[in-house]
Amino acid sequence: MNEPIIQLKGVTKRYGSLKAVDDLHLSINKGEIFGLLGPNGAGKTTTILMMLGLTEPTSGTVQVCNYNATTQPIAVKKSVGYMPDSVGFYDGMTALDNLLYIGRLNNIAEPVLTQRAIKVMEQVGLGADMHKKTSTFSRGMKQRLGLADVLIKQPDVIILDEPTLGIDPSGVKEFLQLIKTLSKQEQLTVLLSSHHLHHVQQVCDRVGIFVSGKLLAEGNMDQLSGNIFSREGYTTVVAVEEDIPADWPYESDLRAFAALQQVSVQKKEVICSCSKDITPDLVRFFVAKGYNITGVHKKSYGLDDIYQKYFENNLTGNNSNEKSRTFFQKSLFKKQSKN
Repeated sequence: MNEPIIQLKGVTKRYGSLKAVDDLHLSINKGEIFGLLGPNGAGKTTTILMMLGLTEPTSGTVQVCNYNATTQPIAVKKSVGYMPDSVGFYDGMTALDNLLYIGRLNNIAEPVLTQRAIKVMEQVGLGADMHKKTSTFSRGMKQRLGLADVLIKQPDVIILDEPTLGIDPSGVKEFLQLIKTLSKQEQLTVLLSSHHLHHVQQVCDRVGIFVSGKLLAEGNMDQLSGNIFSREGYTTVVAVEEDIPADWPYESDLRAFAALQQVSVQKKEVICSCSKDITPDLVRFFVAKGYNITGVHKKSYGLDDIYQKYFENNLTGNNSNEKSRTFFQKSLFKKQSKN
């Protein structure tokens, strides 16, 4: 049964005439990894600050771990671990000493502090480096130490704001896998804020798409792509061994399927757009006509497709939205160039 641990109801935040967050309704369940996806300036960090009780909503309520973040901010801070996009440490101290210092600031009893700090360092993969000074740490190692800082007080929720900035691709993969593992092992609720589409898709159970202060859509990948399927239909590509002629005699027979909306023939492929998924019927049709099928592909939608569908109608009409569209297109380009 889903158990909400973070709930925002009708939350709006204004800075003068600027509406940074606009009537936000959001529910995050215990134990899930939720990705808040949006370009810089979308309102993600403002939303996080309201969750932490560091700024108050203009209207609406923010509930975290059964506490009102506005009226009970100290209780929220005791239950939530927060890692900003840039984590600072005392470079002249070892990683373990930095962590012990954070533990004391969180009033962790001395008899258990050292043992817990060592355990957390091992959890984040820094067991062999705990006695090194943080001035020698790479960006990725500092992010891992930042995660240890968050975990040492054993929070119910951890909030990570752009945690993969500046980390190399292999380090990003390891860091995201670490978050996923810790969430499952410790039953941690994780809110991950990012503008990197592929990072969010790799690790999150659900995603909220955030632009210009508004939550445009939320759900898991199947739900978000399912919404696109319901509007755009299903596309199945059937590949066969032989070339299909331009005057293909079976096209009229294929069009007899009630769900079929459009047919396109390209040499050895037939592309079928349908109002519902009739892939098994299409396969049987080609087999009955004597074709040797070499492949069947159903179009699936990733976050890049979801971006195109959910954002296209919202990212027109003003300069800030145009900047958002450009930013996401650059993010998509980076993803494609790495693959």
